[in-house]
Amino acid sequence: MSQMNRRRALQLLAALGTTGLVAACGDDTDGAPAAGPKSPIKIGLIAPQAGGFKAIGEEITNGFQLFLDLHQQQLGGHPVTLITADEGETAKSGKAAVDDLLKQGVLALTGVVNSAVMLGIRDTVEQARVPLIGSNASPSSLQSVVYIWRTSYVLDEAGRALGRYLKEKLPANSRITMIIPENVGGPDVVRGFRQEFGASDPRISGSVIWTNPTTKPSPTAYVQDIRKAIDRRPSGIFCFFAGDAGVEFIRQLRKEGYKGPVYAPGFLTEGTALETLKNDGLNIQTALNYSADLNNAANRDFASAYRKKHNSSPTTYAMASYDAAQVLHQAIDLAGDAPNPQQVNLALGKLGQIDSPRGIWQFNQPRTPQQKWYLRQAQREGQLISNVLITELATLG
Repeated sequence: MSQMNRRRALQLLAALGTTGLVAACGDDTDGAPAAGPKSPIKIGLIAPQAGGFKAIGEEITNGFQLFLDLHQQQLGGHPVTLITADEGETAKSGKAAVDDLLKQGVLALTGVVNSAVMLGIRDTVEQARVPLIGSNASPSSLQSVVYIWRTSYVLDEAGRALGRYLKEKLPANSRITMIIPENVGGPDVVRGFRQEFGASDPRISGSVIWTNPTTKPSPTAYVQDIRKAIDRRPSGIFCFFAGDAGVEFIRQLRKEGYKGPVYAPGFLTEGTALETLKNDGLNIQTALNYSADLNNAANRDFASAYRKKHNSSPTTYAMASYDAAQVLHQAIDLAGDAPNPQQVNLALGKLGQIDSPRGIWQFNQPRTPQQKWYLRQAQREGQLISNVLITELATLG
């Protein structure tokens, strides 16, 4: 089936609604006698509620809540109270959010957008012995954890997936310039790209141009760095931005006259970012662990339900948070009628393959997904610009 036909099929499914969706999503109560609900539980969701990552925080909340909507507001048969907390933009604000949720007696934590926040709360979570199923931030320096799991990715994997693809695709006379924010995740992405592309490959033009890591840049924040890059006469630019910072970077890049190819981890064009960029986002190629037009049963169900509720296509942020709810659902069910956080954490280690909108995946030893990565390109479809699936890149993790 062509990608266009797949997208049309997904749109038709959205119009038809979600009848029978809970059964399709693999609810384990099919055919079983009705049973009363188990004891209520609390889940804490940490996400930014303001600032440059606010839109990502909303997607994470939407994805988790959608799973609850499709499962009678229960996880593992237990009625759920979802308590949200603002992670802010620093490790200090993230730790305050975690401390507040722990005081309220949550069974598990989820969310976290900013890698600096994830590193800042590591010790608090481990010492509390309460599982955190992170649904976005996943720096490679987060090592030797027992209670922190992630349903997203490890940041170097996006660089690896693109590096492997571009190594084979780009002609010998190509010149790639890298522009990367000097934040926690930037070096991960660069290392992954160089690992697969070749650190000494002559097609990499000069050293990395490191930019200000702000999440709310000004309309001229990147101009000087962009001019440095353009002076190298690149045939392609590899970058790593997300949220408002990504929108500003691409706007300033186009305004400075660069019209050539842009390659990036998929966060650059996810969700409202692509909608805001409009024509400036056209033809940008990105690598990501999810595309809203993937043609599998789990994604047809998920994307249809998400579009019906939010009138927009789901993002990787919403998908990973939906999967965080899904793995908690399974682990809490395994943990028994009166689970505690330690029992849930042990149960997470017993989960096998997860039937996800991204495709089948499973946790590896570092507690991150072993999963497929995909190449997407921003293309116009009627009045809309969408990330369209081009090909599968690699299985990593």
